Amino acid sequence: MAEDKKTLAKKVYQTVCSALEERNWTYKKDEEKLAVFFGVTGEDLPMDIVMSVDEDRQLLRIFSPMPYNIPEDKRIDLAVAVCHATFGMADGGFDYDIAKGSIHFRAAAAFHGSDIGTGLVQYLISLTCAMVDKYNDQLLMVSKGTLSLQDFLNLE
Repeated sequence: MAEDKKTLAKKVYQTVCSALEERNWTYKKDEEKLAVFFGVTGEDLPMDIVMSVDEDRQLLRIFSPMPYNIPEDKRIDLAVAVCHATFGMADGGFDYDIAKGSIHFRAAAAFHGSDIGTGLVQYLISLTCAMVDKYNDQLLMVSKGTLSLQDFLNLE
């Protein structure tokens, strides 16, 4: 069974690479960790993205950290803002480490005993780019105090 997991995980990793090649995107591979790293430029802030295959749990995961940390005096406001942003999402969500003041977007798809096509990979990439691009500047403005928490909550 462990060999089957390994074979399937490598197949999913190859699918991820194929999906990125379909987009003609430049990316960095870590074949040992079954991970790829790439960057995207949105409407405002750059986005770093990691896609990785978790062989043991049979998951395809995507992760995008915000390129800033939240100052201590704004961390409670950001906790509310992150919860509000994530609440309406059908897939994925933001994770917030209030102790460190770091935020990242994450999503995952299980592939145990199934095939994953490039369409699902493209969806996860598009989802991540759309959600991060929508919220990265707004969350940054709340953290800097240029957008009040109440104004952020009223944006939707």
